Amino acid sequence: MDNNGFTRLGISQEIGKALQNLGYETPTEVQAQVIPAVIAGKDVIVRSQTGSGKTAAFAIPVCEKIVLEQRFPQALVLTPTRELALQVKQDIANIGRFKKIRCAVIFGGQPMAIQQRELKQRVHVIAGTPGRTLDHIDRENIQLEELKYLIIDEADKMLAMGFIDQVAAIVQLLPRNRVTMLFSATLPEEIQTICKQYMRDPLRIDIESKNPAAEKIQQIYYEVQEIDKFDLMQKIIYTQRPDSCIIFCSTREQVETLFKKTKQAGHLCGSLHGGMLQRERLKTIQGFKRGAFHFLIATDVAARGIHVEKVSLIINYDLPLDAESYVHRIGRTGRAGNEGIAITFVTLNERKSLADIEGVIHYQIPRQEPPSSEEAAIGKQILKNNNVLPKFKSDHSEKLNKEITKIRINAGRKTKMRPGDILGAISNIVGVNAADIGIIDVQETCSYVEILSGQGSRVIEALSRTKIKGKVYMIKEVGFRGM
Repeated sequence: MDNNGFTRLGISQEIGKALQNLGYETPTEVQAQVIPAVIAGKDVIVRSQTGSGKTAAFAIPVCEKIVLEQRFPQALVLTPTRELALQVKQDIANIGRFKKIRCAVIFGGQPMAIQQRELKQRVHVIAGTPGRTLDHIDRENIQLEELKYLIIDEADKMLAMGFIDQVAAIVQLLPRNRVTMLFSATLPEEIQTICKQYMRDPLRIDIESKNPAAEKIQQIYYEVQEIDKFDLMQKIIYTQRPDSCIIFCSTREQVETLFKKTKQAGHLCGSLHGGMLQRERLKTIQGFKRGAFHFLIATDVAARGIHVEKVSLIINYDLPLDAESYVHRIGRTGRAGNEGIAITFVTLNERKSLADIEGVIHYQIPRQEPPSSEEAAIGKQILKNNNVLPKFKSDHSEKLNKEITKIRINAGRKTKMRPGDILGAISNIVGVNAADIGIIDVQETCSYVEILSGQGSRVIEALSRTKIKGKVYMIKEVGFRGM
């Protein structure tokens, strides 16, 4: 941790070790300004674009300040979408792994009872969408008296989606003696009003967005008739031959139509939109992250909170509705120091809409002539000759989880198992101490335990013949599940 640039920000050894394993080296501009301010107890208003590292900017100091022994939640992160809430949970769980911080995620579309059970356990941080969070508060499933940190993420999106009144209702119920952080790409008047009403002498941090065209993202557009879009997309696929590409459509119907046509054309692809079941969405996102298929065809739901490294190409099959959506879409490429290309299809009657986007982003997107049929044919033959298959992508969490073993104990609340029972049994194993035991998650019929410091094999072997509450239970190693 000595050389990665976070030491001077006052980060503890446990958080530093996690950051190092996750590949964090030098704080981004937003992290360098936000982390010390939050550790010092300051409210912050942060204006920054996607890809600036804002999630870690609030996750690092929150994990640093969490008091592990407290019973009730100490931090609440409000996000506009379930995908972003899930991403926040994963990031906080990863950053707080060695400090044993537990983060719960709550959103609509998942049974309330499942979330209720998790909230009954000791949870340090909650990440959730406003509606479901307010519902849990109303049902008294969330205790607020120990809450010290509130993060409102992507506030402008909250406003656009009509959630801002729910956010305000939640804020009014929280303890006043707290640190409040608000993150937004833009700060419209309604957002500023909330800041004035609910924040205490906030520090304003403006991260000027660098022109992505001049940095890591090459932006171009093609003028095309609606009927010719699929043919043009095929030509781009064959000439660009991307390892990983997101294709954005305006509606879920368009996504499904294009997904079927793309699959029929022989391309490995997945689809993602708001009409899918949550488990299907998560399976698709995880498959794309791990490189199971080259092309993800999606609505704007994928532009928020889906962090996939090395997406080399973005295609706006349908022109985004506004500049903000455009920025978030193209921000899926050119991440983590990589370069990317963002291509936008524009029909004749969309020229004015394109000009409006250009006016807001202060950049004139160059028009190019589409690839020729000959160029596409050559590219297609190259793909055929090379028999290009998806490349497996490693996840940031993998290095972090290498020295951590997650085990399953075949006993839970129904057999009156408690975290203290498991902690005591493992702590009594020769060569293992309490510092080697991570998060203990007691569920209805089973329990999960994270074993740190490479002690997994020792614990599994010993626990398989150790009585817990007078009985020996089946012990099994299980893998970590990502987003």
